[in-house]
Amino acid sequence: MQDDNSLSTVNLNIAYIHESEPPTVDLNFHRNLEMFTNNPSEKSQPLAYHVQGAIAEPFNEQVNRKTAKMDSIANKLVLIADMMSFQPGQHTDAWNETMVEFLRETEGCMALVKDHKEQAHINMAVALMVMFLLIGGYVFGRSPGFPVVINTWGGAFTAATDAAYLALIADRNTSALDAVEIGCATCEKNQCDTTVGYGGSPDESCETTLDAMIMDGTSMKTGAVAGLRRIKEAIGVARAVLEYTRHSLLVGDLATQFAVENGFKEQDLTTEASKEKCEAWKRANCQSNYRLNVVPDPSTSCGPYMPLPGIDQQTLLRSAMEDAGAVSHDTISMVIIHESGVMAAGTSTNGASHKVPGRVGDGPIVGSGSYVDGDVGGCGATGDGDVMMRFLPCYQAVENLRQGMGPQDAAEDAVARMLHKYPNMSSGIVVANNKGEHGGAGSGWTFTYSFRGGDMEATEVVSVPPLPRRLEERRNTYDMPEEI
Repeated sequence: MQDDNSLSTVNLNIAYIHESEPPTVDLNFHRNLEMFTNNPSEKSQPLAYHVQGAIAEPFNEQVNRKTAKMDSIANKLVLIADMMSFQPGQHTDAWNETMVEFLRETEGCMALVKDHKEQAHINMAVALMVMFLLIGGYVFGRSPGFPVVINTWGGAFTAATDAAYLALIADRNTSALDAVEIGCATCEKNQCDTTVGYGGSPDESCETTLDAMIMDGTSMKTGAVAGLRRIKEAIGVARAVLEYTRHSLLVGDLATQFAVENGFKEQDLTTEASKEKCEAWKRANCQSNYRLNVVPDPSTSCGPYMPLPGIDQQTLLRSAMEDAGAVSHDTISMVIIHESGVMAAGTSTNGASHKVPGRVGDGPIVGSGSYVDGDVGGCGATGDGDVMMRFLPCYQAVENLRQGMGPQDAAEDAVARMLHKYPNMSSGIVVANNKGEHGGAGSGWTFTYSFRGGDMEATEVVSVPPLPRRLEERRNTYDMPEEI
């Protein structure tokens, strides 16, 4: 028997017997599992021992083959063996859907193994191994090679991925910080999904303000702006804070003054579309909004508001817990690995629609919107910023890498910590170690992230199902404990 670091082949043997003249079908598949021999994930070690033990004492229980469901399971196992040739980390949405379908089929197979004891056997140790290989390929994205660009969201956000990547390969003098600025600036200019840049997410007074942050993974120095008014190039101003001051964060009108001093031009960030969006919100009695524990009732009125008299702190806490995640928004957060291995990260957003004027989101907060330490890796985040900044999920994810987790485990752990307190929140984070291996996790929606690196000809988009459902699937499959 091979040890857990040399699981280089899969021998899948299925024999099934029908009632009359039972034929036996032996299907042997040998697949080179390069991701284990060359790049075993941290997750491979404990489960490899689990599989190793299962091989020593395989489940050879008899399974009833009379039902069509069992035929479906056998066919699915055959299909999965053929799909082993996919490169982990480069799966399409079709691959993801097939993988989830297979997990459900195999979960049903395990239940049947326990419940039926007639005329057939499936080597369940091999089935366990196949599931592990699939999950490992899905959640542990292999490095595409340097340079690497990874950012939140697909769709319109892939233009930012491409812009940063092409800048890196066109000129080796383009630094990691340059690439972050170029990528985020692309979304600011393109108004990606109207959630980045001018003309989106107006506040209660119908004004668009911008937040941005950029971080050097070598020096750990950061530059950020929050509540930036009348300046379109938020990530550029954040870069100026990093380059030309000893500070980390400038806010509001004085951040605008700093921008003008550094050559940026004041411009109106409001567009006809954002103005109409705000007016429509007001016509709908300002619903939904971010006000709590005030009079008049914020669920039916636009204010002006005053604090609700006589309310106790426990009521305030309960209201905050219940309301978290009610309104979500998007952000571009980006992690760059230069050809030299130098890392940088950054974030740009116009924040939450209909926010209270003056609100600062998680985007410019170091460790929340993004974070990078070139010694281990980086992270970019999006979601319910008012909740996320309480947990600093990107800082947590990078520290998870430092403690030995792989990118996928690091991402899931950071999101799970937030879900423990706020189970209804929306979030998404993407994590990359300093080798370019990547993973993502999210909650409340299907999160996507984009990556391009090495000699890839196009940006790939990875779809990440909401975390609670995926954890539940894994608990059912592997008999995992309920505690996160």
